[in-house]
Amino acid sequence: MRKFSFPRPSIMSEIKNYLMITLGLALYSFVWNFFMSPYEFLIGGITGVGAIVQYSVGISMQYVYFALNLILIIIAIKILGWKFCIKTIYAIITMTIMLSITEILFENFNAYTILGADKELEACLVGSIFIGIAIAICFLNNGSTGGVDIIAAIVNKYKDVSFGRAMLYVDTIIVTSSFFIIPSDNITVSLSRMFYGYITLVVVNLALDYMVNSNRQMVQFFIFSNKYEEIGYYITRHLKRGVTLLDSVGFYSKKEGKVITTLTRANQSNQLFSMVKQIDPNALISQSKVMGVYGNGFDKIKAKKIKLEENKTEDIQ
Repeated sequence: MRKFSFPRPSIMSEIKNYLMITLGLALYSFVWNFFMSPYEFLIGGITGVGAIVQYSVGISMQYVYFALNLILIIIAIKILGWKFCIKTIYAIITMTIMLSITEILFENFNAYTILGADKELEACLVGSIFIGIAIAICFLNNGSTGGVDIIAAIVNKYKDVSFGRAMLYVDTIIVTSSFFIIPSDNITVSLSRMFYGYITLVVVNLALDYMVNSNRQMVQFFIFSNKYEEIGYYITRHLKRGVTLLDSVGFYSKKEGKVITTLTRANQSNQLFSMVKQIDPNALISQSKVMGVYGNGFDKIKAKKIKLEENKTEDIQ
């Protein structure tokens, strides 16, 4: 078999994950202190709890965020494992630092000072969309922003509930509680804050689900090539995907051969195309989308157990 010097993806993949998680946390911190906090918008999760404390007694949100996450991370280590939690611990520490930095940077230069008090809806929508994107970036790179994201990841592991929906259930309770906790002499202000909180929850979770589901799109490949062994080795070794070889016979040439069939994530398609082109520029590739792939190496099968009954056949008279 011809040898190829393929890059080892493990170390580079981890570096990429941490860089993308850092990017997601930086985006979240910027959006929070630029768009959300100046208008006293609410959001779900531990960030939302921290915001309620901040608006109530003046303690900066990041300190409450850090303290509560210490409790949740202990639970997550037992359920989600160290691999998930190491990135989450990194995210919690990094997020706390970034929130502190952006709080100082955007204290007097933010959406409120630029757009004015009458642009609440615009700031709420834009901020919510980017917060959803920020959380999705962390999730898609095997990380988390901490807090209720940890709870959502635990629920998603055992139940057929999307990240966005799992977070929405808990977040709704947190936002609703703000009406009763945050002191205000004007009930209209309290109601307005709560309603904007609901808008934030919906938009954040729609953006989150869209990002996560679009990146989890599965594709199926049929690859026709005489160099099927080398291509199959690359797919199994570097893409970490299974390969099935099918026997084939050309209708016109009557030449026997092999066809590679494999299932990968959509975001692995460019990598696969690039390496197949390097191995065999004359290869024929068929790509098609699939609705979902469940089982070993892909999404976990989440379904309620049912009692299976044996089929009974009756004699035909």
